[in-house]
Amino acid sequence: MNSTIETILAHKSVRKFKDEKLSGEQIETLVKSAQAASTSSMIQAYTIIGVTDPDKKAELAAIAGNQSYVEKNGHFFVFCADLYRHEVIGEKEGAEVTDSLESTEKFMVALIDAALAAQNASVAAESMGLGICYIGGIRNDLNAVSEVLQVPDRVIPLFGLAVGVPAEDNEVKPRRPSAHVYHENTYRSDKETVRRELEEYDRTVSEYYQERTSGRRTDTWSAQMARMLEGKKRMYMKEFIEKKKYDLK
Repeated sequence: MNSTIETILAHKSVRKFKDEKLSGEQIETLVKSAQAASTSSMIQAYTIIGVTDPDKKAELAAIAGNQSYVEKNGHFFVFCADLYRHEVIGEKEGAEVTDSLESTEKFMVALIDAALAAQNASVAAESMGLGICYIGGIRNDLNAVSEVLQVPDRVIPLFGLAVGVPAEDNEVKPRRPSAHVYHENTYRSDKETVRRELEEYDRTVSEYYQERTSGRRTDTWSAQMARMLEGKKRMYMKEFIEKKKYDLK
């Protein structure tokens, strides 16, 4: 096992950072690492917004559910799906690109490109001894986020990434066993097998929480997922996406 794989397997979310700002060199390295990610047909359909203004960070923290680590970190990035520049390309080159930009395919490409770039940045940050935490909470109100960041149409803020020097050392959460995730040639859809795998993983997760909290928490992964999926959350998203000129076809 090499150091890159060790870094990936040691991943943990950090939610408390030391009061140390990232240097310009560190920020540049993370952005360049993000840009080195694979991108469909070289489309590079994403933008990264670094948020340094204290007032803007405070607003984003409030939107994300008053998560303090959105405001207090070494640097806060917001990754956006971005086809705005491609609209400009169409105008510049005299090409009719609207149908393509509004296709479900290009929407998915932009989402995937942004996610790949962010994960590259995350691995790079952790390899530098920094900690990271993805912030999906900014999607609680993307209309407000768009105002704070002044993003144009065809740009959708997807998630934040808090980066900094860790002020705590969390344990690595147990993921599902690889045998549950990796299927060969066909999807294993037998429900009895799936139930058995879930029960196995539920025991692992429950034991993890019991040990981590000295018995104060014992819930299972299945229980967590059921609670999460029962709740209707961010149901405005389709309307927001259409408002940003992603009238998907």
